[in-house]
Amino acid sequence: MSFSLIPRTKPKHRAADKVAELKRQLKDQQAETVSAFGQLIGAADTIAILEADLADVRVKQAEAEQVVVCLAADLDDRTEERDQALAEVAALRAQLAPYLAAEANANAITVPPSERDTTAFEDQATAPIKVTTLWAAHGIGPVLATQGSTDPAHHSLWPMKEAS
Repeated sequence: MSFSLIPRTKPKHRAADKVAELKRQLKDQQAETVSAFGQLIGAADTIAILEADLADVRVKQAEAEQVVVCLAADLDDRTEERDQALAEVAALRAQLAPYLAAEANANAITVPPSERDTTAFEDQATAPIKVTTLWAAHGIGPVLATQGSTDPAHHSLWPMKEAS
């Protein structure tokens, strides 16, 4: 018989350890199954609530569609009545127009054309005002610079004059 001097690092796999591990895994799986079953029941409840809400919404939608149909029919009726009333008003205006014109002509206010009373001194008409330049009004002309030129560059004090 030979003995090994190298110690074993792994313990021997015993059947009891394997059974304990399998029991632990079974408990974990059972816990997951219970949790999933609880979620399934909660989902079924939520689905039932949503289906009831959907049924309520469909009923309300049908009622709303019925209201819309009734309102559209009422609107069509009112539009037809309005069009008939407008046609009747136009016919009555056409019948009434000659009477209104005759009444307006009979009660017309006429005023003779007015003329301005110019007998008062302050209302006397004035002659047109003569507008001329000051030079023409006083009979003078522009002052001419050296040698009869009107060009300002010929003036001795002109600032832009270049030195020659």
